[in-house]
Amino acid sequence: MRGIKEQDLTLDTPQQGVVLVVEPLLPQRIRRPSDALRFLLTLIALACVVLLALALQRTLNGLETDVQAGTGRAPDLLSSVSGLLGGVAVLIVPVAFAVERVFHRDGMRIAQGLIAAILALLISYALDEWLVTSGPAELKQLLTGGREVEPLNTVLTPAIAYATAVRMSRRTQWRALMWTALALDVLALFTATKVTALGVILTYLVGLAVGFGTLYGIGSANTRPPGSSVLAALRRLGFAPISARRVEDDSSGSRRYLVGLANQRHLDVTVLDRDRQVAGIVYRLWRRLRLNTETRRRAIRSLRAELEREALMAYAAQAAGASLPRLLGTSEIGTEAALLAYEHIDTRPVQELPDEDVDDELLGQMWEQVRLLHAHRLAHRHLTGESIHVDATGRVLLVDARSGEIAAGDLLLKLDIAQLLAYLGTRVGAERSVRSAAAVLGADTLAGALPLLQRIALSRDTRAATRKNKDLLPAIREQIVTLKPQVEVEEVRLERFSPRTLLTIIASTAAAYFLLTQLSRVNVVSVVATANWMWSGIALVAAAVSYVAAAIMLRGFVPESLPLGRTVLAQLAGSFVKLVAPAAVGGVAINTRYLQKRGVPPGPAVASVGASQLVGLASHILLLLFFGYVTGTQAAPSLTPSRGLLVALLAVAVLFLVVLAVRPLRRLLTSRVRAMFSGVIPRLLDVVQSPRKIIEGVSGTLLLTIAFVVCLVACVRAFGGDLSFTAVAVVFLAGNAIGSAAPTPGGLGAVEASLSLGLTVAGLPGTVATSAVLLFRLLTFWLPVLPGWASFTYLQRHQAI
Repeated sequence: MRGIKEQDLTLDTPQQGVVLVVEPLLPQRIRRPSDALRFLLTLIALACVVLLALALQRTLNGLETDVQAGTGRAPDLLSSVSGLLGGVAVLIVPVAFAVERVFHRDGMRIAQGLIAAILALLISYALDEWLVTSGPAELKQLLTGGREVEPLNTVLTPAIAYATAVRMSRRTQWRALMWTALALDVLALFTATKVTALGVILTYLVGLAVGFGTLYGIGSANTRPPGSSVLAALRRLGFAPISARRVEDDSSGSRRYLVGLANQRHLDVTVLDRDRQVAGIVYRLWRRLRLNTETRRRAIRSLRAELEREALMAYAAQAAGASLPRLLGTSEIGTEAALLAYEHIDTRPVQELPDEDVDDELLGQMWEQVRLLHAHRLAHRHLTGESIHVDATGRVLLVDARSGEIAAGDLLLKLDIAQLLAYLGTRVGAERSVRSAAAVLGADTLAGALPLLQRIALSRDTRAATRKNKDLLPAIREQIVTLKPQVEVEEVRLERFSPRTLLTIIASTAAAYFLLTQLSRVNVVSVVATANWMWSGIALVAAAVSYVAAAIMLRGFVPESLPLGRTVLAQLAGSFVKLVAPAAVGGVAINTRYLQKRGVPPGPAVASVGASQLVGLASHILLLLFFGYVTGTQAAPSLTPSRGLLVALLAVAVLFLVVLAVRPLRRLLTSRVRAMFSGVIPRLLDVVQSPRKIIEGVSGTLLLTIAFVVCLVACVRAFGGDLSFTAVAVVFLAGNAIGSAAPTPGGLGAVEASLSLGLTVAGLPGTVATSAVLLFRLLTFWLPVLPGWASFTYLQRHQAI
């Protein structure tokens, strides 16, 4: 078989003979997850240092002054000696290490270090060139101190990358020599004012990043012990293996071997490799950060800790009388791996059984195993179809004890029950899952697990299954409540924060950033101070009326009754969400959520919002055509909307034809339109049956547009401008359409540019047009941010969105 070899590389005793291990060829080089993790952490540290340096420029300048003053007092002899020794040692130490490794036939390690050094040299040169020629002025000043020095030292960066890529840090003597050489060289560079403090820090981090990136990209020498070493460790435990073959890895990615013994018995051997201990670290760190202290697990455990944890759990489960494969021995395999030897039992995982084979007797056995574990305060923590096995006689056994906990608290025991209830629910349904559990554990125990039937508490596979079957967890809860109607459920919060909370924090941060960025370019005080207060007041009232109009419009397309006050608050909340979402997206999401919380089913809720958007779009186009025609008939000398309107319509028609002609674009358009307006027509038919709703919806749509136009007209008049109502209406409708299509939050940039250009083309002086648009955006976009945030928080607190 290709890729398979029969091998025994070690013969421990002549009496044992040669045992051939059938296993795939172990790769000569592997990419270690730990190197990828170190690379990512170094990049994060690099970004944090740069951001802190930019934020604390004065502090860093003071530190730089102190460092230069301190090193400047160094005796000339010390400076000369350190410069000579440091410059030579930085080159000599890597060369000496390379020679030593070549004599030990480890040339690949040196080749890897040379690749890292070359990459570091090129990257440091490129970064230096960019920083000097076109980089941020503040960062350039911090890295050079205004002197003719390299921002990143092109000698130290390759040396650090080389030392990292050859893993010099693992050799104590060589590490000490390398650090001494670097320290002497840095001291000499400081005394000669050839570097800055920030430059040294970034040089070190860039060198580390290149070294770790090279290690992961090229891979490291595979130090995993082969199957022959596993057999040698088993012989030291007193076993006499006569055959061995590698089988499928377990759910954690650990190697597994089926080993035959001289007494006709077999062993299942699990090998824990040191380099696998950080596999999946990002997911585990995320879970550790997100879940509270009682439920989270350690993200990183040493090889020894992992071995002891699994062995202790296996021995404790055996003492509890649970059916697990018996652990017969443990041993380290050199310094890079360890093994656990279990008795071999022919079993198959429950996930491979057909659903019809999972009968009530089998369900009862599963729950009996859980009862035995919990009676001795043992939590399995991974009760899924791959960790529950059935032997040839139909007996249930539990495997994968590595994730378990001894002396577990009530919360972990309840999590076990919730996990198994959910998994079995995906196989046999909610009713049988709950009934089988109640027969063994009792209704009171199930009632205690009721608050933990949360998706976040489940394993990955079970979580994915419950996403597909969204009614499963509610059905299980209903079954438990049926058994125990008087149960008092105390809410258990498993998450430190929910995704919605995280989204709110990100939205607030982004909103603050956009707010400060936008307002930093504008002299708001000057704009407000020079505006006519009467017209500014009219503009403010019109802006406030727009939220009432939006609420009336939404009410008109929802057959169900909606309170006007809270509907207005929902529109204000939408103004806050617009800061982090495109203008046409934020309001739709908030209104849909608001309708669902008011009891409108998800489908009709989306259809209602889609209907209001569809009618609003039609109204927008009709009003644009109408005001464009009226403005054209007025023959305004500075604005020729009739020709512009014709060109715009032709451009839209050409664009529409292009979209229809290109098949991928046509599919994208039809799928988006279908998703947005699916179910809209039936919803509109429901609305048409009520004349009051028709009047409310249409009047709200018209009032919304008129309110915005009046606001913009008043802003123009506030700065002494004089344009007709229809001309301003054309400018607003065109600019609003551009803003809705722009992907920036709230149409930032696109709306301001289009409105300013439109008003200027319409005949307003550039300064007046810019001031009017800034005041308009201040009243309709920035000013509602604070009340929008307050409305958003209020509606969240009252479960209204």
